[in-house]
Amino acid sequence: MADIVITEFMDEAAVARLAQAHDTLYDPKLVDDPVQLHGHLSSARALIVRNRTQVRETLLGMGPKLRVVGRLGVGLDNIDVAACKARSIKVIPATGANDLSVAEYVITTALMLLRGSYLRSADVAEGAWPRQSMMGRELADKTIGLVGYGSIAREVAWRAHMMGMQILAYDPYLMADHPGWQIARNVSLDAVLELSDVVSLHTPLTDATRHMIDARALSAMKPDAILINAARGGIVDEAALAEALKGGKLGGAALDVFETEPLTAEAGEKFKDLGNLVLTPHIAGVTDESNERVSHLIAEKVLEVLGNKA
Repeated sequence: MADIVITEFMDEAAVARLAQAHDTLYDPKLVDDPVQLHGHLSSARALIVRNRTQVRETLLGMGPKLRVVGRLGVGLDNIDVAACKARSIKVIPATGANDLSVAEYVITTALMLLRGSYLRSADVAEGAWPRQSMMGRELADKTIGLVGYGSIAREVAWRAHMMGMQILAYDPYLMADHPGWQIARNVSLDAVLELSDVVSLHTPLTDATRHMIDARALSAMKPDAILINAARGGIVDEAALAEALKGGKLGGAALDVFETEPLTAEAGEKFKDLGNLVLTPHIAGVTDESNERVSHLIAEKVLEVLGNKA
């Protein structure tokens, strides 16, 4: 029986590193097969997951020997941290390992949505040649507003600053003397919404942040502003966003995270035929490079808990 169970995709070199030290079961299909997963947990001392495996009381009860849960990412809303703590199970996120990937995603989608032309390849292929309507806007001299100003948001801010943007940020938890404020104005959430050409969300999903971006918040934004959510599904009221985009009350949006994940055809129906919307499958923080960094970081941390040899 396995000492280490890995339920979602992980860099195979990192898996091999774990397998050299401990009996390791790597099966990315386990996330969709809870019966099989529960059966494998009886002997496991380590569980490694991404964002889809729900590490709750039921699952924890199936793993009486669990000592550590490694999270291949940073968000912990799929892990009952309090329940883990009560069982003396260490929870280890891959803090910092995918910051760069998310930051590049935000800047890329901001450029894409401001410029607009990248979303209309079909028009060009059909011979429409719509040059005037595809001119779009530049990123430089625009204002980006960051809701939450943690490490990922600060990576975004630095890149936006280097590209000539003005930076606003709202984060009531970041100390006023933090070096990050040297390139960003510390403002209220209302100011971020009202003054920004691009609004990027960087906050965890909590009771306080659920539907933080609702119809009222969207109506406070500039009518040509861009909204990007690569943080957590549920922060944005998706129905309200779809209505704002359909009504021309927003310049565009990019969603990498959703209230229902994986996004079903039924849940995605509200987004149908929206030409100024980019949808991606919770992939902002996952690149070839970040997958290696995240995987090896978690492998190292798990081995620190279990020891390098079985």
